[in-house]
Amino acid sequence: MGSAAIAMSGLHKHYGKTHALRGLDLTVAPGTVCGLLGPNGAGKTTAVRVLATLAAPSAGQARVAGYDVVRHPDEVRRRIGFTGQHAALDEGITGRQNLFLLGRLHHLGNHGASRRAGELLEQFALVDAADRLVRTYSGGMRRRLDMIASLITRPEVLFLDEPTTGLDPHSRNEIWATVRQLAAEGTTVLLTTQYLDEADQLAGDIVVVDHGVAIASGSPDELKETIGIRVEATLADAAQLEIAAKILRELTGCPATTEPEERRVSVNTGGGRTVSLPRLVRELDTAGVEALDVALRRPTLDEVFLALTGNDLERTVA
Repeated sequence: MGSAAIAMSGLHKHYGKTHALRGLDLTVAPGTVCGLLGPNGAGKTTAVRVLATLAAPSAGQARVAGYDVVRHPDEVRRRIGFTGQHAALDEGITGRQNLFLLGRLHHLGNHGASRRAGELLEQFALVDAADRLVRTYSGGMRRRLDMIASLITRPEVLFLDEPTTGLDPHSRNEIWATVRQLAAEGTTVLLTTQYLDEADQLAGDIVVVDHGVAIASGSPDELKETIGIRVEATLADAAQLEIAAKILRELTGCPATTEPEERRVSVNTGGGRTVSLPRLVRELDTAGVEALDVALRRPTLDEVFLALTGNDLERTVA
């Protein structure tokens, strides 16, 4: 599997009759953020649990930081950090005390644990709240503290399993800033998320998982290019939608979609294809079609997911 920070090959995982992973392949380069994207039940969390040595694979191979997760689990654990979906903090003590105790558990000693706690609190702007009880923290602050707790041992690889679920937009932005900072400092991050905008914002590469297999991978831009540019025209009269749809089909060679309630017709042009807006406007005008708005728009990751699976991700996780 080469020098990849994370590598899975043909990974399977059974839970009784449930086949959670069905031959998942995954490669993450060192010092990058990879987003594992998919609906609930797709296998994202199972994949992370296997990589973090919390679950044994049923078949296949997985390596983290160069070590096989089955043959050398202790070596893997020395090199990783893990933040799950729920904060693993003691709310009855302060943020600083939480970090200090984790440092002691990792054999840093009193002085080393205290110093590392101070470094992390300073680095991630939690000094002002360091000596308050964690129960007084906001949801976003708790998640940030939980995340930096996984950095006590300076891990090479960090697993973040849906770190912003349930957070408000401000708190999500704080977590995003933390992830960007970690990546800039060379930490490899595997991020599982249900949020399309989160993957788009943070991940240099994305792997789309559905029913335990990877169905697509690439950068956000590469995945969007598989759909192509979306051409949209909003008309004054919904009765002219079919005429406009015919014009779009002839110009692009692609099927057009009409939305009568919005008086809108659109087409995804497909990877590499382009269309001239001035020509479209002229063709519509010649046909007597009054367009209120004509635009080119890049597809979203939601549209990519819909094209790949036939499901709208935001609806499947609602």
